[in-house]
Amino acid sequence: MAGRTLAIRQWPGAVAAAVVAVIVLGTLAAVALRAEAGRGISAADWAAFRFTISQASLSALISVCLAIPVARALARRRFWGRRVLITLLGAPFILPVIVAVMGLLSLFGRSGVLNVFLRWLGLPEVQIYGLHGVVLAHVFFNLPLATRLILQGWQDIPAERFRLAAQLGFAPRDIWRVLEWPMLKRVVPGAAAVIFAICLSSFAVALTLGGGPRATTVELAIYQAFRFDFDLGRAALLSCFQIVLVGSAALVALAFSGRDSFGAGLDRAVQRWDGARPLMRGLDAAWIFCATVFLVVPIGLVLIDGLPAVFDLPASVWRAAGVSLCVAIGSTVLMLCLALPIAVAAASGRGWLEAVGLLGIAASPLVIGTGLFIVVFPIIDPFLLAFPVTAVVNAIMALPFALRVLVPPVRDAVQGYGRLSASLGVTGWSWVRLVLIPRSRAGLGFACGLTAAMSMGDLGVVALFADPQSATLPLQMYRLMGAYKMEAAAGAAVLLLCLSFGLFWVFDKGGRGRVEA
Repeated sequence: MAGRTLAIRQWPGAVAAAVVAVIVLGTLAAVALRAEAGRGISAADWAAFRFTISQASLSALISVCLAIPVARALARRRFWGRRVLITLLGAPFILPVIVAVMGLLSLFGRSGVLNVFLRWLGLPEVQIYGLHGVVLAHVFFNLPLATRLILQGWQDIPAERFRLAAQLGFAPRDIWRVLEWPMLKRVVPGAAAVIFAICLSSFAVALTLGGGPRATTVELAIYQAFRFDFDLGRAALLSCFQIVLVGSAALVALAFSGRDSFGAGLDRAVQRWDGARPLMRGLDAAWIFCATVFLVVPIGLVLIDGLPAVFDLPASVWRAAGVSLCVAIGSTVLMLCLALPIAVAAASGRGWLEAVGLLGIAASPLVIGTGLFIVVFPIIDPFLLAFPVTAVVNAIMALPFALRVLVPPVRDAVQGYGRLSASLGVTGWSWVRLVLIPRSRAGLGFACGLTAAMSMGDLGVVALFADPQSATLPLQMYRLMGAYKMEAAAGAAVLLLCLSFGLFWVFDKGGRGRVEA
């Protein structure tokens, strides 16, 4: 292979994969050993287990059911701003959860726009706290993801299939039966499984919108047992349940990822004659409009409420912003130190190392944080390691996404330039600097931007480790919301939003800026 001809040093990839395995599997082992087998599960724990399953199931079902008509409308229509709208559908993935929750509260909360309007009409108000609030927030985050996944399924149907259907005189009902429904049967289960797994390990949404013991997820129960009761045995036992839940959902999602396709086409532009009727055009426009409003209005309300308060924020918020920037940059550097060697080794013939790098997707960050706390607790005060531990866990959580982005361009660089580099004597670090980084620069920029934005908005592990005198920006914003300082919280939300998207833009733009040079 080109990679072997190039004689790339593969031991850095093996070392990086070993570090990931030790952190993930080691913390899981620490959690399992700390769990008390004969302790039993309380009624409250079973209630948390049932609520976790029910909210994840409802969130996945509603997200997918709403995404199908939205994706179908986007697949059938061509309009000004369509490409921008599809791009914006990826924005919630890097949107800080706490900012989105703030936007939903501005719209559906007790003092939100909707309840003010209902009170003016003399109608009953809506409540956002509890099961419906958690599901609403999860649909807000996962509707764009489901739409993108299902839209890709529609785009995978060759244009020739639709042309043939038009020549045969297929009605919209026939096209649905012959082309669209078979595609959905292959795409939708995998999308639902991915969303189900994501909702299982959602922490910040349940923390802010759970609304009491009846709306407690397993992750929130771990946090409560850890933070309020300091019951490490119960936290470890619940963590084992969480590992089984998330791991099973991840395996189901992986099983559906290898679906069959409709075959290759000639890459012609798709023309949809089945949607030419005015009724169909009106329905498609309505679905696109409603989805856009649902996704844009909450963030718009955050900007409207928070912009005037940005320059009057207390010093604690600015200190927390500086801490978050340091943690985000640290996470990004750690991710690169792990992802790039693993990607090079995987592209050079050791594909199993990539599978090791994907371990983070099967474990929840709160479970890894609990395991790290158990490991370091006898040695050092864990609260002193709050921010380094947060950076490490965020890097591990971002690693699977980074590898999915980096492995293809790195493989192209190894296979396309390996023999030539070896013949010229370009090896080791010189090859990395002169060949690998320039050829994979766009992927590196995107992976770094994604990691930095996700780390910037994380409210998970730091909630376990941080003491009252220190905080990241999401945690400080949550504390302001808990103290009913909503104006300052809105200003902090705008600051967090700008920093998250700013970091993503800087890294992504840096990766693409000279990619043609």
